[in-house]
Amino acid sequence: MAATYLHTLFGPGARALQEAAGSRAAYARMEAGADIDWLGEREADFIAARDSFYMASVSEDGWPYVQHRGGPAGFLRRIDGNRIGFADYRGNRQYLSTANLAADDRVALFLMDYPNRRRLKLIGHARSSDDPAEIAALASPGYPAEVERAFVIDVTGFDWNCPQHITPRFTEAEVREASQPLIDEIARLRARVAELEEHS
Repeated sequence: MAATYLHTLFGPGARALQEAAGSRAAYARMEAGADIDWLGEREADFIAARDSFYMASVSEDGWPYVQHRGGPAGFLRRIDGNRIGFADYRGNRQYLSTANLAADDRVALFLMDYPNRRRLKLIGHARSSDDPAEIAALASPGYPAEVERAFVIDVTGFDWNCPQHITPRFTEAEVREASQPLIDEIARLRARVAELEEHS
């Protein structure tokens, strides 16, 4: 349920525009749901299957900043309840997200599943951590990147979006997996043709 998510993000301006567009009544019913959006197994499984996401924070001057985060599938994971986290791998050393969170801990995350045209949006309060235990708990064994810190996010709300306007995109591994039966069949047919030519 997205009650907390909607109630938190719908300000007076958005509600007024919804009223004018005729969608306010439906959203008001959704907002009137449970007080807390609890991450369930569906959300935890979706989060754990991602190998990247986008995280927005706000600078001290009020400018929004969106950063792409990537790693092996499962590098972002639910720790417990509504708490998620990930290891922050060394990057370009601009430290924009880290600095932003020191001033304002609010974040918004977009998690995309392009092949299946699904997306999960989350909002919450984030903190960076240098605690070796938290870093070790969130590190991905075998992943070669250096971990600088951990990010821990207490999710306050989330919402699933409809697939409208999400263009399906596929990774190299997904394309390879889908095409492998055809590649195998071509190799089998070539071998058969070569065998027939050899005996003709």
